[in-house]
This record gives sequence, structure tokens and C-alpha cells, in this order.
Amino acid sequence: MTDEGEEKPKPREDEGGNRGIENAVMLGFFVVLVAAGIWLLGTMADVRKAQDCAAQGRRNCATIDAPERTR
Repeated sequence: MTDEGEEKPKPREDEGGNRGIENAVMLGFFVVLVAAGIWLLGTMADVRKAQDCAAQGRRNCATIDAPERTR
């Protein structure tokens, strides 16, 4: 029983279009967050290796980048 003066709330139809955009933005944010985490873990591993080398008393702990040999 509803009063004649009251109207039923209408469902919002404009939310469906925004939901796809919001999902795309959240997916992009998640991808960037995962990529930053992977980069951070790699950097931390490199620093740990250098610290382990220095803790052993070695003097030449720098990484040497050698070019690849081509045949």
C-alpha cells in the first residue's frame, strides 16, 4: 500500500556505463601495482647480493656487465 503522493524510486540506468570505465581503471591500477612490486623485488635482490658480498669482506662486489658473444 503506497500513498498516492509517494513515487517508487526509479533504478539508475547510468551506472552501467560507468562501471565498465571504473573496472578498466582499477585493472590498470592493479597492473601498475604488480609491475612496481616485481621491479621492487628484483631491486631488493640485487641490493641483498651486494650486501652479502660486502659482508664477506670482498673488495670487488660491483656487477660487471659483459657484452654477449656473437658467432
